[in-house]
Amino acid sequence: MNEISEPSDSSDVTTNDGMPADMELLYLGLLRRGSAWTPELTPEVEALQEEHLANIERMRQSGELLVAGPFGDDGDLRGVYIFRVASMEEAVTLTDTDPAVKAGRLIFELHPWWVKKSAFGG
Repeated sequence: MNEISEPSDSSDVTTNDGMPADMELLYLGLLRRGSAWTPELTPEVEALQEEHLANIERMRQSGELLVAGPFGDDGDLRGVYIFRVASMEEAVTLTDTDPAVKAGRLIFELHPWWVKKSAFGG
């Protein structure tokens, strides 16, 4: 006779890719200073920052961007984005819409990131 052991919680059940069923794949974007970054706050830089923030809000309202924000220090690493999209390609497409990235002021580094589904209300 075979004994069947029921999992103690949903984290014991795995998906086809071997991840626990209570995990989801998100995409973590790290913003870094790009080659066109300067510390001066010119009217052009301020306008670009406004466009950058408007793009963040557009992605947030669409549900593709869960959270974004700057880091509190003044290093080369400027901020973070967390995307909930279907693929890395879609995350890349979204990062390419950022006016500050288009202008070379910022560059993105993207990573697939497994988190608990409940971490961001999923």
